[in-house]
Amino acid sequence: MSIGILGKKLGMSQFFDEEGRSIPVTVIEAGPCRITQLKTPTNDGYSAVQVGFGDVRAKLVNRPAQGHLGKSGEELLRHLKEYRVDSTEGLELGSALTVETFEPGQKVDVSGDTMGRGFSGYQKRHGFSRGPMTHGSKNHREPGSTGAGTTPGRVYPGKRMAGRYGGSLTTVKGLVVLKVDAERNLLVVKGSVPGKPGALLSIRPAQRVGAKATK
Repeated sequence: MSIGILGKKLGMSQFFDEEGRSIPVTVIEAGPCRITQLKTPTNDGYSAVQVGFGDVRAKLVNRPAQGHLGKSGEELLRHLKEYRVDSTEGLELGSALTVETFEPGQKVDVSGDTMGRGFSGYQKRHGFSRGPMTHGSKNHREPGSTGAGTTPGRVYPGKRMAGRYGGSLTTVKGLVVLKVDAERNLLVVKGSVPGKPGALLSIRPAQRVGAKATK
């Protein structure tokens, strides 16, 4: 069944194949996750599985959330994520999801928040070219024109300008799983994934194989 799993990015490394070629990989600590809720068309209008990941202290979880998590187990969880499924048959509340649901050679989609880079200028945020550096030019890293003159006399929404860069949800699709370590809950995927080490990630079987990354 196509169910995702939550994990934590540990960092990047390299993986050597049988021919000795070096392949850049990302090591992810995936799961174990607990099924905290099963949604059905009868009760909720659609089928979905809610999973939880990561321990958390009791004082950081409010009482409604504690009551919700208490239905599936005693341990409190920091992160909750819902995955749509065709049916919840065969799934039990409180059961664990581990990296054993994946296998080497399988393609997965990995979602996470990109690294935040704070307030950034035009060149860093959008890749603008800089202006002339000599001949009296004072337009080195400025945007140039931002629109028409008196008509319409304003800057259109969505204009590429300086501002907050990074920290947005991004999905990298079609990454190949190279290794599954069930003993240490590790998942090794080819290529890079969003976020810095320690960032929360959502891993699920690929929906459209070969698709490019989307934001």
